[in-house]
This record gives sequence, structure tokens and C-alpha cells, in this order.
Amino acid sequence: MDTAILTSQYNILEALEQLGIKLNNYGASTGLNHFETKGVKIESYSPADGKLIGSVSAATKEDYETVVKKAEIAYKIWRSVTAPKRGEIVRQMGEEFRKHKSALGKLVSYEMGKSYQEGLGEVQEIIDICDFAVGLSRQLYGLTMHSERPQHRMYEQYHPLGIVGIISAFNFPVAVWSWNAMLAWVCGDVCIWKPSEKTPLCAIACQNIITSVLKNNNVPEGVSCLLIGDYKIGELMSNDTRIPLISATGSTRMGKLVCANVGARLGRSLLELGGNNAIIVTENADLSMVLVGAVFGAVGTAGQRCTTTRRLIVHASIYDKTMEVLKKAYSQLKIGNPLDEKNHVGPLIDIDAVKNYSHAIEQVKVEGGKMLVEGGVLIGEGYESGCYVKPCIAEANNTYKIVQHETFAPILYVLKYNTIEEAITIQNGVPQGLSSSIFTNNMREAEKFLSQEGSDCGIANVNIGTSGAEIGGAFGGEKETGGGRESGSDAWKAYMRRQTNTINYGTQLPLAQGIKFDF
Repeated sequence: MDTAILTSQYNILEALEQLGIKLNNYGASTGLNHFETKGVKIESYSPADGKLIGSVSAATKEDYETVVKKAEIAYKIWRSVTAPKRGEIVRQMGEEFRKHKSALGKLVSYEMGKSYQEGLGEVQEIIDICDFAVGLSRQLYGLTMHSERPQHRMYEQYHPLGIVGIISAFNFPVAVWSWNAMLAWVCGDVCIWKPSEKTPLCAIACQNIITSVLKNNNVPEGVSCLLIGDYKIGELMSNDTRIPLISATGSTRMGKLVCANVGARLGRSLLELGGNNAIIVTENADLSMVLVGAVFGAVGTAGQRCTTTRRLIVHASIYDKTMEVLKKAYSQLKIGNPLDEKNHVGPLIDIDAVKNYSHAIEQVKVEGGKMLVEGGVLIGEGYESGCYVKPCIAEANNTYKIVQHETFAPILYVLKYNTIEEAITIQNGVPQGLSSSIFTNNMREAEKFLSQEGSDCGIANVNIGTSGAEIGGAFGGEKETGGGRESGSDAWKAYMRRQTNTINYGTQLPLAQGIKFDF
């Protein structure tokens, strides 16, 4: 199939025009002003068809300084705008994303490679977090407590931090930015965003969408900043004492570097790193539900979610039956251009990801694993980009090195167990601790899984898969996942500093703990 016809067929060119994406785009922005930079050229190719979408000149160190200085000035103005007013501006942003949902969803699908439905879902997450942030802007609750001293009042309140640095990954090129930015903005912070260099146009599109809102509300230049570049921009941000919080999403390896740099200057880091997520399938599970949860969890976004299901831990008594059902489902998967809604699985992000996929399959075989559903790289018509692979299933052992490692690809490892205690031990027996799930109709098994003796992950689900979190709950994980929490619940506190206040409204000055200091 001719790729030019394919691009035209799915109205990508129309979507790019609507989003203000041109062949050569700016590499830095301070919200109101977008400017050309003189750094190295970053070209964005679609993994769907291998075509060049556009190119960007990366931001330089000088561009970085310009942006940070604008953000510093903007913060002093923005923090004094009332929180409800900041919320109203975020509400308007949500309306703009509603208008551009289809176009942005197509760009996410085309530039990143996830299905169009998942692209639309990602934009919906932006809309949802905008709505959440609007309500939050009239809360931001503190706490009042009783003082031991007479005629004293004690309370806690929260103040904005300042500049929030956001480093996001390619697999969720727009949603994760919004989780951070929308909450940070209503909290009174300003943001500098460094998106993945693999998906720069999605970031530019988001900045284009909100520019009119910023201008119409006289928001100071520097509240919403964008810096496109490679890891060097991330290093500048991580080492910059002017940025009190770095929120970084990506691999555990990357997160350790960020944490070390930020920690060395006693800054704050909010880390959302790797996952090695498992579903436990008990003999009391409804296999029809397992099928949906496990297959989408394993192959959605071509296995490139941090919450992707990578391990399926199945009770020995139903192992063969479960494998039979899974094999049949995998044989029916349609792999192809993500903009074609008939397809279930799109491409991996690039050729390096394909190499990692192939290496993982070789490694599991070397370690003694058995392929139940064979993998492989797809070639031929419709697969010209070289980024399409077959979702596969391997029978393995939890102690295999490759099983302990997170491979960003649609590879599902299956393991057997005999007791619920054994299953939980297997589930917890990896360095990562993001998402987990159990399928069972037995209340005791479900409650044990959710108890302090159960899953050690930040997310633990019953009768739903590991993937597909809602924005209302705090999102994040433990161990090598980094311990950060984003999105809903009280995750907003990460973007603020807590202050304890004591007011003496009496005429005496008693000291705490009954200390006497008379003279």
C-alpha cells in the first residue's frame, strides 16, 4: 500500500494542519512566544508507515536559560493569581482539548504508534484531569489542629513550589504532561516541559492548543514552557536549583540518574518508572474476564505501557485451559496501521525497540523458556516501517533474568502456581512495583491480595487488568518504580510546600512543652 495514500486516507495531513504542525517547527516555547532554536535537528518519523512527519531544531543551553528566566518571572505573577481563577483558565484549556480531541488523537496515534482509540483515550485523560483540576482549585485543603498553649491557633497550609520540571516519555506523549501541568498550574506553579525526542510534535500540538487560552486570559509569558531536546536538556533541568521539583517518567535507569542529580542538590523528584506487572489467575476466576484483561493488558499500545501486563501467574489446575483460551485470542489479533480501527496492535516506537523485543525472545529461550505463541518481526506490505512485531507468549520462570527485566514490547510470560501465597510471592518477586491484579470470585483470595500480606505494588486491582488507570486515583508505584504519585487523590501535594502556622492571639507568651524562661 502506498504510504502517501495511507496518510491521506486517515486525514493525518488535515489533523496536522488543525494542530498548527508544519514541516519545520519551533524547538522552544514560553507559552505566548514560540521560537526557532539552533540546536541539532530532531526528525520525527511515524512508526506506522516510516514517513517523516516533521523536524524540530532542538533547544540549546542558551535557549534553556531564556526559558528558565521567563519562568522565574512568570511564577512571581502567577502565584498571586487566585487558585479559582487559575482553575478557570485550566477549565478553558480542557474545552480547547475537547475541540481538538480527534486531531490530537490522530497525531498521538500516528507519531507514537498506539491505536487511534488509545490516542483518543489519551486526549480524554487530558480533558478529565482538567476537570479534576478545576474542582481542586477550590479545595487545596490545609489542616487545623489544637494547640497545647492557651489562646493559640495552629494550622497547616500549602504554598506553590515555583518551577516544576516535567520530563515525559514517548509512550504517553500528552497525557502524563497534563497530569503534572494541570495540577501544578492550579497549585500556583509554572511548568517547563521536556517531552520525549521521539514524539516532539505531540508536545508542540499541546502547546499550540493552549496558546489562545493563555493569550485570552493575559497569562504571563513563562507559565507554560516547552523545551524540545535530548537527555542533555533533562540533565540541565535535574541539576538546576531554580527548579525545586522534577517530575520524570521513563525507565528505571533514567530515573536513578534524575534522582541522583536532584537529590544531590536536595531538590524534590517525582518518579514514575518501570513496571513489571502481573495478573494472578486463580482457580476461582471468570476466564471470560481474564481474557479481556490479560490480552488488552499485554498487547495494548504494543506492550509499551508502564502498566502493561508482562507476567500471567496461573493456578496449575486451570493452566492448560487458560493457555488454550489465550492462544485462540492471540490468533485473532489484527496487527497493522494504528489509524485503522480494525487493527488491535500497532507498531513499536522504533527499530531499537524491535531489537530489544527480538533480544528478549532469544534470551527467554536461552534461559529455558518455551514459546507458546511465537513472535517475530513482520515484513511486507503495510509493514514497511520495520516496527511491527507479533505479540507472543512464553512459558517461563520468575527467576529468569529476562523476566525480571522490563521489556517494552508485547511479550507475555506465563507462570504456574499452586497456592495463593506462592502466587503473591511470585507477583512481588521482581524489582519493580507499579501495577498488579488478581482475577478471582473468592473474597478471601481478593482480600488477601489487597492486604499488607498481598501485593507490594502502588496499584492493586481485583477482576480488572493491570492497565487502564482512571485519573481520580493517585497513579504510581513502589520499589524501582520510584514511589511517585501523579494524577488524582491528594497527588497535588507533591507540587506544593507545606507550612505549619501558629498564631498567638492572647496577651501572654507561654512556651511549648511547659518550658519556663523568666527574666
